[in-house]
Amino acid sequence: MSNPILIVGGRSGIGAALVASLAERGHQIMHLSREPEKAPDVQGVRGFRWDALGDPFPRDCLPERLDGVVYCPGSIRLKPFGRLREQEFRDDLELNLMGAVRTLQATMEVLKRGDQGSVVLFSTVAVGTGMPFHASVAAAKGAVEGLTRSLAAEFAPDIRVNAIAPTITDTPLASRLLNTEEKRQSAAERHPLKQIGSASELAETARWLLTDAQMVTGQVIAIDAGLSSLRML
Repeated sequence: MSNPILIVGGRSGIGAALVASLAERGHQIMHLSREPEKAPDVQGVRGFRWDALGDPFPRDCLPERLDGVVYCPGSIRLKPFGRLREQEFRDDLELNLMGAVRTLQATMEVLKRGDQGSVVLFSTVAVGTGMPFHASVAAAKGAVEGLTRSLAAEFAPDIRVNAIAPTITDTPLASRLLNTEEKRQSAAERHPLKQIGSASELAETARWLLTDAQMVTGQVIAIDAGLSSLRML
């Protein structure tokens, strides 16, 4: 197996876990990040430098075809609405939505040349479940969900497009929210399953969507320990 897959944001967290999982199964993996040299050393995996906020997309690193594209970068900006500046809304939209747009516009043609192409994007549980202090990131990720469904319709039947909407996950991005045992326990207790997400579990869901879920497109899949759908008495 050598299905070529591009992962944006493969240096750490969910992206790095996905790189490792796919490489272990024999896929040909390329990843893009601002500091690819700091990514875990995985045999056969190639890393390239790209800042999704300002750099031209490095088209020269793309192979002749791709079977999958994953856009992992995200933000967690938690502030009361009255303290959010307009520029902070723009910054979150630029990273979460426009970075994904640039990636997909740059890779669309090579994805069409692949076998059963698949795209995976990332949203958040805060889009479908109202949460205080999440206005900026929920608005940006809500746009990602709209992009997911629209492109799934436009790209069918050649390319499947799905998104994952996780709850808080134990990654470097969320480290300040989980940096004590008390914070971790408090976060877990807010969920019906009394747990928080792990990078490896989210990566396995992304891998399934990329390689196995041939009947799944246009979906936003909640991996949230029941937070968005269950109310515990």
